[in-house]
Parts: sequence; C-alpha cells; structure tokens
Amino acid sequence: MSTPAERQLRRDPVPRQQFDPEVLLAALDVRLLLLDVDGVLTPGDLLYGARGEELKRFSTIDGHGLKLLQVAGIEPVIISGRDSPALRTRIAELGLRYSVLGSTAKLPAAQALLDRLQLGWDQVAMIGDDWPDLALLVRVGFGVAPPGSHPEVLARVDHVTRAPAGRGAVREVCDLLLAARGAYAGLLRDALEGAPHAPAVTAEPCLFTRPHSEATTLPALSQRRDERSSISR
Repeated sequence: MSTPAERQLRRDPVPRQQFDPEVLLAALDVRLLLLDVDGVLTPGDLLYGARGEELKRFSTIDGHGLKLLQVAGIEPVIISGRDSPALRTRIAELGLRYSVLGSTAKLPAAQALLDRLQLGWDQVAMIGDDWPDLALLVRVGFGVAPPGSHPEVLARVDHVTRAPAGRGAVREVCDLLLAARGAYAGLLRDALEGAPHAPAVTAEPCLFTRPHSEATTLPALSQRRDERSSISR
C-alpha cells in the first residue's frame, strides 16, 4: 500500500513527459495537424471482413490526444487516399470537423483546405509514413513520421516518434503540439482533478471526398477559435 506522501506525489501536476526545446520551438506556430491514416493512425495492415469490407484498428490513446488538440484550439484533419465506413465512423467518434478522404492527390486537396481555413503551410504539422505524404511533409512547418516509415520520409521530417504507428505515435505528436502551445500542463492538471476534456462542437463535420469537390464553405479557423472556451494557464 502506498503512503500518503507517495499518493500526494502522484497528484503533483508537474508534467513527467518532456520534449526537446528545439523540437517544441519548431512546432510553436502549429494550428492544424494533418494526419495520414494507414501506417499512422493504424499499424498499416489492410484487414478485410468476410464480405470484403475494410476493417481498421485504431488506438484509443491516439484518439484522446486528437480530442485534446481540439480543446486547445489545434485542428486535427485526416487526409487519406482511402475511404471506408470504418474510417468515417472513427472520424465521427472523434468529432473531427474536417477530413479529406479518397483523394490520391493530397497536395491540391490540402491546399484547398488551407485556403478555406485561411492558414499558411508554416502553421501546419503533418504526420505521414510513405511517398503519397511527401509533398505535404516537405511543405509543412513541422513534419513528423512514425518509426518504420519509408526511408525517404524519415530523411525529410523534423521529428520521428518513439511510439510506433497505431500504438501511440499520434498521441506523442499531440502531446508535443500541446506542450509547444503551452496547453499540456493545464490539461494534465485538469485530468488529475477529474475535469472532463470535451471539444466544443460548432457544426456538422465536413468531408472532402475529392480534391476539387464542392463542399460546404468552411469557417476561418480564427473565427472558430473564438467560439471555443480558451485555455489559459
């Protein structure tokens, strides 16, 4: 049985997880995170059911990290060349507002989204693992890859996660971005005190299904941040 002193130490809100200051500085201006799916949010295996339906395995720890980003005012956006009911279900569960699905030309799709959100590439982070992600990774302000990504990807990113794809890599990136934004310690303190972290939902999700598809006009990210409760620590 733990002692009162040990239990008190466990409640100490000082973060135990630390990041390299140079890495945090590189991620300082990030306001949007682009995420590939297969090999990033999942381990990369393609699983099919008996009827040929595509199955996905996602990490709950990654999912909570994406919710925390939304609370802190950083927009997570899935951008994938694939589309499936399983993926759309996960997007809905996480409350992600913007996604680009079924787009093999990721660069024009991402550029269209940034134009609508009035953001520049220097305000964007991206986590990807293979050649279809390269055009985005070399343009964003902060590029990340999980270990096991293609060598050409690993050679061109700012940070390689310690955790593998589908098993905490995305959460590691989320924690890093939260720390760079100055929100990590406050969110940790809230968690220790039992305060829930629920991102505000201001509109129905918008799915871009093709690079140049027509879609509902998206609000500027700056406007949406005003609608959310601010985090001041």
